[in-house]
Amino acid sequence: MDRVRGGAVGLVAVVGLVGVTAGCGGAGAAADDRATGDPAEVVRRAADAVLRAGSAGAVRTGMEMAAGGTRVTIRGEGSYDFRGRTGQLRLMLPTGPPGQQEHRPMVEVFAPGALYMKNRGAGVPEGKWVRIETAALADGNLVTGGATDPLAAVELLRGAAGVTYVGKEAGGRLRHYRGVADLPRAARAASPELRGALGAAAKGFSTKSVPFDVYLDERGRVSKVRHRFSFVNGGKDVAVASTTSLEAFGKPVRVVLPPAKDIYAGKIRQ
Repeated sequence: MDRVRGGAVGLVAVVGLVGVTAGCGGAGAAADDRATGDPAEVVRRAADAVLRAGSAGAVRTGMEMAAGGTRVTIRGEGSYDFRGRTGQLRLMLPTGPPGQQEHRPMVEVFAPGALYMKNRGAGVPEGKWVRIETAALADGNLVTGGATDPLAAVELLRGAAGVTYVGKEAGGRLRHYRGVADLPRAARAASPELRGALGAAAKGFSTKSVPFDVYLDERGRVSKVRHRFSFVNGGKDVAVASTTSLEAFGKPVRVVLPPAKDIYAGKIRQ
């Protein structure tokens, strides 16, 4: 398993658990059904196609985690402004054992270089936000917040290598590709706002390749991408499968950053 250096992964602090992995299946395509062009280049260009779309009015995320026999699933919904590099998700956290208070949905706001979290728990007063510098995280916020930043999920594809075309799916509407994302390459090719975070991830993971399955629409935009991360945390092997789905491209998206007075600056329990 890969190792994330520089301390425990923050996701453990978010939900008090660790979580998951799974791969995407799919049969090979017939020769006459293959997409034209180099598959790796087609996938790398998908990031630009998403940025040209400007926004995704409907974003769905899923993070499945497995470690030490424990499995956790976190799902989120929201929207993302790719031009402004901002977005918002509402995450449904796993429920605890019977009799324990259920987790309130956690709200995350993404901004260039920062992640804001509300209802995080861990000693943060109710109604307050926590601000985290993504470039300071060992994983570059690929798994820390319980959802991969949609922009980071797309930008990772700039490091695509060893890509194969699997075939058409969703009634021929989507093209399925499979490969690995090279973290250092993705960091070098990423948009300026993401270079710091992906650069941190490239340093934090001992193995630099992240397997992925991606589904592109007829305009070459990412409809769904699934990354599989693995590392060691607290002596446990942790596998994480992070899925990001994008819909309603071009729909206006408005994201409001938390005001400074609502950001908690005190100590946070780990």
